[in-house]
Amino acid sequence: MVLNKGFVEITPTASIDVNRHGGRAKCLQRLIRLEMPVPTTVALDFATVHDISQGTLPDIGMMLASFGDAPLLSVRPSSEDPDWGGPSAILNIGMNDATYERLIGTHGEVAATALYLRFIRSYAIHVARLDPDEFEIKAPMDPAAIKRAQAIYEEETDEPFPQDTATQLSNVLRSMARAWEGTTARLLREARGAPADAGLGLVVQAMAIGFGRNMSGSGVIQFVNGQTGERQLRGRYLCQSQGRDALGDPDARAIMYLARDDRGRSIEDELPQVFEDLKRYGDLCRNRLREEMQIEFTLENERLYILDAVRVQRTSRANLHIAVQLAQDAIISENEAVMRVPPRSLTELLHSQVDPDGPRDAFASGIAASPGAATGKVVFSSRAAQASAAQDEPCILVRRETTPEDIRGMHAAEAVLTERGGITSHAAVIARGLGLPCVVGASNMKLDAKKREIVAADGRVIREGDIITIDGSAGEALIGTARMLEPELGDAFQTLLAWADNARDIGVRANADTPADAAKARMFEAEGIGLARTEHMFFDHDRLLAMREMIFADTAEDRRTALERIEPMQRADFRELFKIMSGLPVTIRLFDPPLHEFLPQGREGMRELADALDIPVSDVTRRVEALSEFNPMLGMRGVRLGITVPEIYDMQARAIFEATIEATDEGGAPVVPEIMIPLVSAKREVELVKARVDAVAAAVRIERGVDFTYRLGVMVETPRAALRASEIAQHAAFLSFGTNDLTQMTYGLSRDDAGRFMGRYVQQQVYPEDPFHMLDVEGVGELLQMGAERGRSANPDVTLAICGEHGGNPESIAFCRKAGFDYVSCSPFRVPVARLAAAHLAILDRGVGRARVTR
Repeated sequence: MVLNKGFVEITPTASIDVNRHGGRAKCLQRLIRLEMPVPTTVALDFATVHDISQGTLPDIGMMLASFGDAPLLSVRPSSEDPDWGGPSAILNIGMNDATYERLIGTHGEVAATALYLRFIRSYAIHVARLDPDEFEIKAPMDPAAIKRAQAIYEEETDEPFPQDTATQLSNVLRSMARAWEGTTARLLREARGAPADAGLGLVVQAMAIGFGRNMSGSGVIQFVNGQTGERQLRGRYLCQSQGRDALGDPDARAIMYLARDDRGRSIEDELPQVFEDLKRYGDLCRNRLREEMQIEFTLENERLYILDAVRVQRTSRANLHIAVQLAQDAIISENEAVMRVPPRSLTELLHSQVDPDGPRDAFASGIAASPGAATGKVVFSSRAAQASAAQDEPCILVRRETTPEDIRGMHAAEAVLTERGGITSHAAVIARGLGLPCVVGASNMKLDAKKREIVAADGRVIREGDIITIDGSAGEALIGTARMLEPELGDAFQTLLAWADNARDIGVRANADTPADAAKARMFEAEGIGLARTEHMFFDHDRLLAMREMIFADTAEDRRTALERIEPMQRADFRELFKIMSGLPVTIRLFDPPLHEFLPQGREGMRELADALDIPVSDVTRRVEALSEFNPMLGMRGVRLGITVPEIYDMQARAIFEATIEATDEGGAPVVPEIMIPLVSAKREVELVKARVDAVAAAVRIERGVDFTYRLGVMVETPRAALRASEIAQHAAFLSFGTNDLTQMTYGLSRDDAGRFMGRYVQQQVYPEDPFHMLDVEGVGELLQMGAERGRSANPDVTLAICGEHGGNPESIAFCRKAGFDYVSCSPFRVPVARLAAAHLAILDRGVGRARVTR
């Protein structure tokens, strides 16, 4: 029955809407419909609460009439989403001198005094906004304590403590409504994802007092472990208490167990019918509300009341297990289970994590570049990292910033910390590919490589060999060994991702540079390799020397001779990739970086190279200077190097084709390699490289007497390539957009240095988000859209993909689906996130949303 505009008594048939009255109100109606003993409750909608904040109250007398003879009331917030928070609940409204005297007769003096003091204190703090310390009553619970509390209230407010229930309720409603409208509360809920104009509902409920004779009290019960997701009865009950007091730190002597326990009294032993009712209500919630709920209950003179039920607070690990179990028990569908697990929450399950409840002592903070956590001793060079790994001693590689020469050290380390860099810096990209925890741009520490030490902002010094922990999920470096949580990749994880694969409609591949990377990609069920960076294979010691010999060669013949030493090694790498990804596509990017990256920069390194090549140091110095560029990332690299020094691409193409034949001969599935040309900006570049690759393929076919096929494509990472995609696509089987470089060139930003100021730019709303972290769908996205449309217009069969780090970003995947891309490719450890994100988007498009109780 509607009592007055804006508020309604919650009954099974009342019109209660979560978008108008909030989640708590709707959940209480569901409990009432399940015939649970919920005290009389009235719901105030969002509009009414807003009016109250502006000074317009509903008919309080009419509202109070709905509660009949109920001596006391409570008011609780009811926001649309419980995660948005709300004002503190106020209990025992209606306590005054007359009610106090009556309750002494029915519940005893101690109970009545506790109820009155609790109300005076909460009213003083939350309604009158008085200092909480003034109402810490430490004297015995007797009438004198009440007089003292009332005297303090009157002294602070210049008016007596209100005795009229209507006045008390009016002031409580007004206070809670205005608290929600306040600036601080708005900012807090916006930080939790609430819209700025989010509304608040309120529920007014008759109190089940929880104090009195016999076993009166309050408790909470749930039927699942919120840390692990295992089915398990958990909860607490506290005699002579109210609300959620049992979850505090009460007197252990007053605590009762719920289920039978050898350690003490239990509800199951002393009130077996109440215990059976609680279990039955838990089953009702799980089966009818289709969620694991925590039930708040009160016993008043051994009579059970259900006051509320909220979704069990849970870790990401528990949430995954709960969703899968509910689907396996046919309570929700597989698609609903998929939708209940946020894609980004999987990162917590893929890696070890610092225990959030454990102690932590951070000495530096930066950008959380690669998730997970690891502990080890500090080392400051790749050589030291490899030496540490050889002795089975875990280490953390700390660098000012990493370069390709650090690849071997990163492979040997447990985690990486850099003083400089952004989300797509070298360290960040490689760490994500390797699954290493990584923090970059830790500018509040100072690295002194000569002294081999780090100086923290607070002056503490961390020296080589000291133990630290890297928390790549939080972007912090910690002193010492932190307590860890292990990864969770069990049956529930695999089951959920299998369901996700059934739903999604866009492919997911992995960026993998080594056989180890490919094995991880296969473990995470990537649908192939979308980007294999071949240059990372050149930094092993024996290959690096041959590469340097090639760089110092004066003729094409000499260059080919040096590269012939590398070709068998490249062939073996590719053969291994093809075998691991048996039957799945492997996209190999031809050599990309500028040659100077393979040369030493320091004097000692130049002398060592001169000795190895048996040439004067002056020759080494001159060659290093000759290859230096003002802006090497925009210089002689990628296809430009492939055209001017074609012997490199010839060698790689031969290695790919011979590996294709060998992998197929060894009994694997037929291999169709995909060769990708990097940094293209003109059609003619593709024509020149394609002609040489085709010539190498023809030569290998004749030499081996074996036919094979391959696909040649282009990595679109310059704005011009996107704009001229219609010309380029005529010569390409696929276009794979490298969004890291494309973002860098579109913005004119260095992806390695942007982290120094990007936080301030985002804070001041220059950009909505770091464009290297989240795809810029307006600027870079327009280039992607244009490239895709123009490429398909010229070649309807061209395959479209992105292979930058944005490929694992749920928002980027949404853009790619809408633009008609065939697949995304990302670091191996981001593949599960991408698979789940793609499934979410497909399910939402089909109209199957998050069908679960909102409380």
